[in-house]
Amino acid sequence: MTTHRYDARGLRCPLPVLRARKLLGDMAPGAELEIVADDPMAAIDLPVFAREAGHALVESREDGDGATLYRLRRGAG
Repeated sequence: MTTHRYDARGLRCPLPVLRARKLLGDMAPGAELEIVADDPMAAIDLPVFAREAGHALVESREDGDGATLYRLRRGAG
């Protein structure tokens, strides 16, 4: 399984979601994207985006320095 990583620290929503949409769109179904974001709104926006776009939020956890790591798995669609 392929895992890509994107550092979205310093970006404010909706930019982390827009980058996730672009990156996931270029990935094969089942591939994973790890996004590190420090915008508190990402905790709401990324899970909602994943659910609505047919992707899975596999994990979200503190990544240090006030950032959170979100691991998304690309859906089949």
